Amino acid sequence: MDQTKTSSGTFKKKFIIALVLIIIISLGLTGVFYYLRYFGPNVTDKKEYLYIHTGATYQDVYKTIKDEQIVKDTTTFNWAAENMKYKSRVKPGRYHLKSGMSNRRLINMLASGAQEPVTLSFHNLRLKGEFAGFVSKKIEPDSAAIVGLLDSSKFVEQYGFTTDNVYSMFIPNTYQLYWNTSPEKFFKRMYANYEKFWTPERKQQAAAIDLSPVQVSVLASIVDAEALHDDEMPTIAGLYLNRIRKGMKLESDPTIIFAKNDFKIKRVLNKYLSYNSPYNTYLHTGLPPGPIMMPSERAILSVLNYKKSEYIYMCAKEDFSGYHNFATNMADHLVNAHKFQRALNERNIKK
Repeated sequence: MDQTKTSSGTFKKKFIIALVLIIIISLGLTGVFYYLRYFGPNVTDKKEYLYIHTGATYQDVYKTIKDEQIVKDTTTFNWAAENMKYKSRVKPGRYHLKSGMSNRRLINMLASGAQEPVTLSFHNLRLKGEFAGFVSKKIEPDSAAIVGLLDSSKFVEQYGFTTDNVYSMFIPNTYQLYWNTSPEKFFKRMYANYEKFWTPERKQQAAAIDLSPVQVSVLASIVDAEALHDDEMPTIAGLYLNRIRKGMKLESDPTIIFAKNDFKIKRVLNKYLSYNSPYNTYLHTGLPPGPIMMPSERAILSVLNYKKSEYIYMCAKEDFSGYHNFATNMADHLVNAHKFQRALNERNIKK
């Protein structure tokens, strides 16, 4: 009898131990299952960034992740996204991926909108379309959306510009902004930098030469187009200010090239000087209605800090160094012009 009880007790103990082991193993396997689905490495090295467009749904995100092979196991990603309630928390943006990221880390980044900003640097861009195309390669909005606002009188008026002079609002610099920045927010950011640049001191400098900040930028664009070397900018700016004060036409060749929208012109011929355009400074006295290119900060500061002189004429040097010969009178200018024209002829530059 006692031996039977002992055998029964031993069996129960073994059963309980076996059951406990099974439970422990099951919990362990479940833990490993959940760990791998949440914390196991899943992101591949196929792409450096994941782009989620404005208005995208979870299905759009999932399709991109699947098509671009961003994760090794899309099933576990989808399971984690469901359990972490990411499907209702999709946020647009440009997200930096790191090989080996877990589903949990990836989804936390996407759900919180923790995107990496883009760096945007621009300078010396001539036309609105060129500028819009360059910017659209860095942020989500396409070039048509950006040009549409640049050409919208109603939109640019709220910032105090016209569609002709709005280009002066963009101060060339290096900016950091989010990829999914809307066109409207992009303009707002650029205007904030414009206001920051135009300090009270700089506005006073502009007023001292009887120009508004916009007019300074317009003149700076001409100076920028004329000057191949930065150290000549203050002298060129001073020359044009002398012409403005005397009521003379600016007679700037780059304004003709801009007016004709032909940037292959190397020699501005007499037949071009009568081209009918408000940007033709051989026809019209004073500044053109807007910049002929995006003026650099250096050019703007050169206008504000121009070099005083009596110069009213200039002509490119005959050595093609990019520098100019300056003159205070027509006789000296004609001598300089003849030397340059002869150099052009010797090089067979006809247009």
